[in-house]
Amino acid sequence: MDNNLLSLIIFAPLAGAAINWFVGRRLRNEKLIGLVACGAVGISTLLAFYFAFKPGGALRSTEPVFDHLWTWIQVGKFRADFGLAMDRLSGTYALFVTFIGFLIHVFAVGYMHEDSGFYRFFAFLNLFMFSMLTLVLADNFLLMFVGWEGVGLCSYLLIGFYVDRKEAGDAAKKAFITNRVGDWGFVMGILLTFFMTGSISFFSHEGTTSAFEAFARMEADPFTWGAIIAGGVTSVAVLLFIGAAGKSAQIPLYVWLPDAMAGPTPVSALIHAATMVTAGVYMIVRCSEIYVHAPTAMFIVAIIGAATALFAATIGLAQNDIKKVLAYSTISQLGYMFLACGLGAFTAAIFHVITHAFFKALLFLGSGSVIHGMHHEQDMRRMGGLKKYMPITFATMLTGWLAISGIPIFAGFFSKDEILWKTWSATTLPGPAWSKLLWGVGALTALLTAVYMTRMMVMTFWGSERFREAHVDHTAGGHADDDAQRAAHDDAHHSDHGVHEPHESPWLMTAPLVVLAILSTVGGLIGVPYALSSLLGGHPENYIERTLEPVIAEAPGSAAHEAEAKPDWISHEPQPVDGPPAFETHGGEHGEGAEHHSPEEIRAERLLALVSVLIAAIGIGIGWTTFKKRPLLQMPRLFENKYYVDEIYDATIINPIKVVSREGLWKIFDVGVIDGLLHALGEVVTETGQLVRRLQAGFVRGYAAIILLGAIVVIGVFAYYGARLLS
Repeated sequence: MDNNLLSLIIFAPLAGAAINWFVGRRLRNEKLIGLVACGAVGISTLLAFYFAFKPGGALRSTEPVFDHLWTWIQVGKFRADFGLAMDRLSGTYALFVTFIGFLIHVFAVGYMHEDSGFYRFFAFLNLFMFSMLTLVLADNFLLMFVGWEGVGLCSYLLIGFYVDRKEAGDAAKKAFITNRVGDWGFVMGILLTFFMTGSISFFSHEGTTSAFEAFARMEADPFTWGAIIAGGVTSVAVLLFIGAAGKSAQIPLYVWLPDAMAGPTPVSALIHAATMVTAGVYMIVRCSEIYVHAPTAMFIVAIIGAATALFAATIGLAQNDIKKVLAYSTISQLGYMFLACGLGAFTAAIFHVITHAFFKALLFLGSGSVIHGMHHEQDMRRMGGLKKYMPITFATMLTGWLAISGIPIFAGFFSKDEILWKTWSATTLPGPAWSKLLWGVGALTALLTAVYMTRMMVMTFWGSERFREAHVDHTAGGHADDDAQRAAHDDAHHSDHGVHEPHESPWLMTAPLVVLAILSTVGGLIGVPYALSSLLGGHPENYIERTLEPVIAEAPGSAAHEAEAKPDWISHEPQPVDGPPAFETHGGEHGEGAEHHSPEEIRAERLLALVSVLIAAIGIGIGWTTFKKRPLLQMPRLFENKYYVDEIYDATIINPIKVVSREGLWKIFDVGVIDGLLHALGEVVTETGQLVRRLQAGFVRGYAAIILLGAIVVIGVFAYYGARLLS
């Protein structure tokens, strides 16, 4: 289905960015700038919901909504269109990206009040929305890469927004360079995809074959490590995952995300919690047809995801900057999503993307409200007892805390429990022991999540009011981390860290918190699994699973793979434009999912759900009893110093590159070879000129002598050759 208005979703924020950059910078009117920025994203939000839910819309039909603007590149058989497509996957992403983006824009209007770069901030924020929506709605790899690089550029601009702060500039460069490492893999994966299939398109158009349709016709690679470098499907999947690991902050490319907290807090909420960092998950789920043919790559994704989840959770235990805690929490939760993708549970991964967007955006904005109310103090050791000063911020962050900890009925419980169940029952791994091992890692991560999030809440909202103790070093053992040493503060609103009276944030900041708190509470109901929903006596629809089923490939060997048809894009039969609504029940009298679950599986899933609740409760209990009495308890130095990964990278990669670049490339090759060659050439020309100019003495007799000498030489040459001819 073609609809040329789909492009307005991406171009409205682009127009907002242009207006604020060219007009806002002259007028410097905060109301106008905020209205333009929020209005542009509001238009995108309304259009996204319209195209998703209208009759025949993306979420109510098996056919995507297309918008072909122009043919961008066409060389031989290669063709790349500037074309957009909204199917059930990209439509789902577009809905929460635009809606949460709108709420964050509203929050930012209050948060950035009186900032000297107000117009610049919202121009960059709108430009980011344009890039992110281009990435999501692109109908081919090349246009997706444009959006992919666009969000990387905007991330650089927004992290380094405060140009007078060295740490912000360093963090921006670190994010940009780290992402370029991952983007190399993404580019190589795209090139190999075109080499193997002759296409970079996600969807089959009239007379063309999509890349995914071509992959669907191929045989799956065997599970062998050699398949990684064999140049087949597994190689494509691994290369694409390298790109995803960079954008979504997975081991070993996660190091940029914690430093990115140097940017304004709304940036952390939008880019580094709800949207950009989930782009890697989106890309892998979009390419699910590739991954189900590459079991080795899926195993790598699962292992890296599980390792990242646990690794980041342990570091989060020891952070004292409130935003750094949430940063490592984001990395850990992204690990959960990749664990699900590696098991073939792509729907569970997207479900957790959605609920994570709700509660993590809430927690980041809540932390921004705390920082604002604390006069831009970020160190939790200088907080405490804030719940009576900031009741709305406290109440809303309370829901985010319970959601991420995994307490029913909050949103995070359902999506996290779904991933843990899919891990326990996975059949796509090399052996059954792997599923139990990965479940153990996921369960331990869930426990640690509840502990460090409880620590954050206790240190911030309960206990003694430590903000009255200005400039007190609370670290034990005489070692304070770097953030505390520089008295970490947010944004450009510099503070002397003296004694301030905390206060609640204005309504522009608290209203989005309330909306996100509601979503963090009930948002998980869109994906209640049958095994849990049937406990209530009813059988409500699992909306997210039913919506995404037609557009996501199933891993071979899974029950769903055996029971369900292939995704629409690889079907050779035409699909109706107006199919039944995605949110309509098709599960018969027992509801969706009943036909795929045996009584034993249902009992096992319920038991594991109970175990998940107990894990969350135990984690909260540990966090409460430990830190309520001793909020300033010193954590292991290894965790506090983040396993010294940055130092290791500096010693093994960064510094050697600097030395080679400075001593070798610069001093030897650049200065010695290139500059030396050019200087030598210049000296030769100079010396030659000085020699030749001696012939220009300015005396007529000298010139006559030279002419005579030249004539003698010419006569001599002619005489010589004439004599040879005569002989």
